[in-house]
Order: sequence, then C-alpha cells, then structure tokens
Amino acid sequence: MTAELVRGQNHPLPQARLEIRVSAGKPIVAGATLSDEQGTVHGVEWVAHPGSPTLPGLEVSKQAAADHRLACDLDALPESVHRVSVLLALPSGGSGPVRFGSVAAPFVAVTALDGSEVASYTITGLDAESAVVALELYRRQGAWKVRAVGQGYAGGLAELLADQGLPQAHQLAGSINEAVAQGLARSVAAPPPRTSEGDRSRHAATPALGQNQGGATPQGAPGHVSPQHGHPGGQGHTASGAPGHTTPQGGHPGGPAQPDPSAVTQPAGAAAGGPVDYSHPGRQAAAPPPPPPTAPPARPGQPAQPVAGDATGWSMEERLYNQVWGMFEDLARATAAYRSAVDFAESRMEQELDKVLSDPRSRIGGQGDAAREAARAKHSQLIDRAREALDRDLAQLTAEAEVVEPALPPAFARWDNPVWHGYRVPMEIPMALRLGDLHLPESAGLSIPMLVRLPLERGLWIDSGRSGSSDASIADSDELRRLGMDTAVAIAARLLAVYPAGEYTLHVIDPAGSGASSLAPLVQTGVLNGPPAVGAAGVTDVLGRLTQRVDLVQMAIRGGAADSLPPDLDPAEQLLIVNDFPHGFDDRAVTQLRYLADEGPAVGVHLMLVADREDATAYGPLLDPLWRSLLRLTPVPDDHLADPWVGHAWTYDPSRVPPGSQVLQHVLTQVAAARRSWNR
Repeated sequence: MTAELVRGQNHPLPQARLEIRVSAGKPIVAGATLSDEQGTVHGVEWVAHPGSPTLPGLEVSKQAAADHRLACDLDALPESVHRVSVLLALPSGGSGPVRFGSVAAPFVAVTALDGSEVASYTITGLDAESAVVALELYRRQGAWKVRAVGQGYAGGLAELLADQGLPQAHQLAGSINEAVAQGLARSVAAPPPRTSEGDRSRHAATPALGQNQGGATPQGAPGHVSPQHGHPGGQGHTASGAPGHTTPQGGHPGGPAQPDPSAVTQPAGAAAGGPVDYSHPGRQAAAPPPPPPTAPPARPGQPAQPVAGDATGWSMEERLYNQVWGMFEDLARATAAYRSAVDFAESRMEQELDKVLSDPRSRIGGQGDAAREAARAKHSQLIDRAREALDRDLAQLTAEAEVVEPALPPAFARWDNPVWHGYRVPMEIPMALRLGDLHLPESAGLSIPMLVRLPLERGLWIDSGRSGSSDASIADSDELRRLGMDTAVAIAARLLAVYPAGEYTLHVIDPAGSGASSLAPLVQTGVLNGPPAVGAAGVTDVLGRLTQRVDLVQMAIRGGAADSLPPDLDPAEQLLIVNDFPHGFDDRAVTQLRYLADEGPAVGVHLMLVADREDATAYGPLLDPLWRSLLRLTPVPDDHLADPWVGHAWTYDPSRVPPGSQVLQHVLTQVAAARRSWNR
C-alpha cells in the first residue's frame, strides 16, 4: 500500500533500486544532491543535474520537463553518502513561471522497479519559491528511509545549494541554468494535433520550411491572410493601405496571400460598407464524429450484446482503439476488485481465528472447532461471491473480445486473423500497432491486445535472456535467442505492412550472422534496405549512417534549413534491428547506439534490440540508461508489464506467426511489390 506522506513524515524503503517520479504540469528542472551525515554537499561532483545527469547509483533527467523519472540504486552509492536530496527548480530566463505558487503543486512518488508506489508526497504551501527540496532519502542504522521535506527557496538553486554547504553554489546554479537552456533549444516541438477530418497521413520526415524559405505560410502564422466570407460577389476586395493586394473571398479561389498587416487587422467589408464578419479567421467548424454503432436491444434480464466499435472516436479505427483500451481498464479494475475481496476475506478469517485462539477456554473442545469452521465457511462464502462477480465480468469481456477481435484492422489484428489474407498496402499510417497480448492469472482465457501508438516514441528491447517465467526456464539460451529474433522479425514485418509503401526503411545488424534463419523472410522478399550488416565493419557503417542522419535532421529542425538537407536523404521512418548485442560492438559503437536510442525517435530513427542483458555485464552501469530507455518485451510469455491504473503484473505474450503459416511471406511480398511500383 502506498504511503501518502505529509511534510516531515518518513517511511522505510523496502529495496535499494528505486525510481522517483515527478509530475508538475509545467516544465521544471529535477536534480539530486549527495551529502554526508550532517547534510553537507562537499563538491559539485556530488550534485546530479541536467549538465551532469549521472552519478554512481543516481541518474536524473537531462533537461526540463513536466514529468521526470529519476533512477536511484542505494547500494551503488559511495559509503560516505548518507543522504540523497531530490531537488526541483523552475527554469530561469525563459517565458515560463518564476515561482511555484503560480503552478500546480508538484507531485513526487518513490516507486519500485515494477511501478508499484512505495511513498508519495504532494508539495503544497509554496508561493514565491523557485527551488525546493522535495524528498530526502537518508540512511539510519544501516536502513534507508524516505522523508517528505518540501523546503522551498525564493533565491532559487543558488540559495538551495548554498544552504547545503556547497562552496561553488552560485557557479553551479549558473551552469545548471545554462544546461537547461541548451536542452530546451535542442528539444523538438510536439507533433501538430489531428485535423478535424481525422487525417493521419504521414508527412515527410523533413523539417518544416522556415520563414522566407518558400512554401505557404501556415494559417494563424504571422503574415497569413485568411479568406474572408463577407462578400459573396466573388470580386477581390482591395484593403485600404495595400494597393493592388487582393484578399480571396468566399467562393472565389485566390492565390497565396501576401503578408500585409492591414489586410489582417482590417475586417473584410469595412472599407466597402458591407456587413462585418465577426467570425474568427483561424477557426473552422468541425463536423462531429459519426455516431458509433448501437447494440441490438437486449433480452429482458440479459446484458446488452457487445458491438465492435461502440467507443467514441472520429473513425472506426479510433473507436476500436479506444474500445480495446476500455477493455484493458475494465479487466484491470475487475481483477483489482476480486483481489481486494480475497484479501479482505483472508484478513477477516485471520482476525476471527485470532479471536478464538486468544481465549484459552475456546482453544480446545467443540466450541473452538465450531468457531473455526464458521470462520472458514464465512471465508469461503466471501471468496465465492467475489469469484462470481469476477466470472460475470470476465464473461462479458470475453463476449466483447469475441466480437472485437474479428473486426480489428491489420495493424491491430493477430497474425492468424483472416484480415491478413486480404491485405493491401495502406495509404496512411494507422493509429497504433499490436505488439502482442496481455493477460492476468485470474483470466488466462481472456487476452487484451497490447497496442502502442505510432510513430513509436521509444525503442524496443527483445530480451533473449532467461527470465523468471517457466517458459524461459525450460528453453535453452540458443532457443531463446532464436525466438527473440523471430519476435523481432514479426514486429518489423508488421511495421512494414502498416506503413504506406516506401514510408518505412529497415536496417539490420547481425554481427555474427546468427539470425540468418529468422531474417530469411525479410531477405528473400527484398524489403530490407540492404543485406544484414555483419562484422565490426558492418556495425560501424550502419551506425555511422544513421547517426549522421539524426544529426542532419536535428540541425535542420533547429535552424529551419530544410534546403540544406542532402537530396539523397531518405525521408522515411528508419528502424534498426540489432541482433546479439553487444557482439561486434566497440566502445564507440556502444556510444552511437545509446545516442540513437535517446535522440533517434524524435527524428524518425527507431531501435529494436535483441539482446541478453547478461551478455553486456562487462559494461557495468554504463548501459543502464540504454535498457531503461527501451520498452522491454520477451520472446516467451512473461509477467513484467504493469497497467497504468492499478499496477497489476500482466503476462506479455508475443505476437508471432503461427507455425506453418505463409502469411508473413504473403504480406512482405505485397510490400515489396508496392515499393517497386512506386520506385521506392
């Protein structure tokens, strides 16, 4: 159970490896200091901040953000460290808030590696402060605890660090602010919202044209003249002060409007004496989404029959996506209610048995036996009621899944779904992609599709090592590696299939050639960008080209210089599959791979790593940020994923092609043919 702390309260920490999650609603800076028993920070090397985010046993975010995740390994801290203080500060020198009193109260939670919360603290009562010590992890008599601090400083980071005894407080605060400013300059803008027509077609992965670089100015941007609708006559209306400049009228298609402040600020019709149009020039009336399908009337006393796509959404695809997530949440909460009822029944039985045993007169004899039987009977009755309610919910969800599963589009469907037999290369990108299935022990017969949004926001790690699952313990290491590569190929084929022709490019690094059998469908159908790279030279070549692409696109985005990109730059999304990592990788290649994992997704370069973490133990904690940045999947069923509502441990079952099926070759052949027809 999570301990909700108040200021000054402490709570024991059950384990050494923890994650500290921060949510503030506005971009803030998160850092941490290490101190001795007296709380003194002895130097700048004892401070983790965006300019120096990694210390032994501690890692913080590299830039300001509304949400942070700080990793902490208490066993890896130096022996001289007795306190870890978590710091929050508002970025200085920008256009954001300058005091915590003008933002929502920051929320800080200490969680275990599985996502379960250990303790949480909402920092209230802040006003003029721009920096605050949120939490403190401290060691007392060999055991670690967390304390809610909430100490704010109106003087910012400099005052906070000086209060902890750091001699170079002002210099370090300045360098932190400079690092944060550079990080904000490097950040890529969020993608634009979806249009009212629901268009999700992919634009080229090149930066938008900057001002004075050609192309039409987007609506609402400076210099754009919106069409006016106050003159149905169709004649161009010349704005006063802008001779010869005509503004397109409603019903009359005009050319690109020229920047003219007078044409923007003066309402149409004002100079001609016509009616004034008071509608906002940048606002468009969007039609509401069509109503979802309705279920047929239910029989008296029976639940309504489920219908595929009865959730809200602008399209059938979005309705199905929302419906699957609704089923996911319903199953999580129904199982949580059942487990809570079971815990209550067991706790009540223990209390009743303790009450019976506490009286010496009832420990022996018929009275004690009767009390025990009554307690056990009550326990069984409560369990049966809870199971009955769960079975009722499971039956309803199972009926819904039986209706939804056949209606799913290819991007959401399993490989054994008949929809793949009529597959055609799509013309636009889907909302999400199915990576596998999720289920709980109480509902082994009911699986929920695991859907992730596209484009991928983080890389994938197919863990080919031994895990705690029974399937992984039975299979040998070679079999797990083969299954891991099969899983990676199935996911890559699905990505190629759901993107338009030529919109997704696939690269493969297989240093030792151990994945040749699994890669055969990709190689034989010709959907790879080139043959799989082997050896150290192949690793260097592929990583160098992708790293250069990330650098070029990032520079173009920052400078708004689309015309400076090389003409041969592939604008498609890029996916790199790496097999048998870290075999064939030197230190430079490992650094490049980490760079691609961190910076690549923002500019359309994605990573899929097939590796056993035990093989990379020689690198020590150097690769910990890499593993944490990737979404871990397994080639065999394993319960390592948690839902965002309750935190259950869900068993992930990978989506692989059924044995003997030719659906993978059929789909990849269609993709290759579409690429050839489009010369891509």
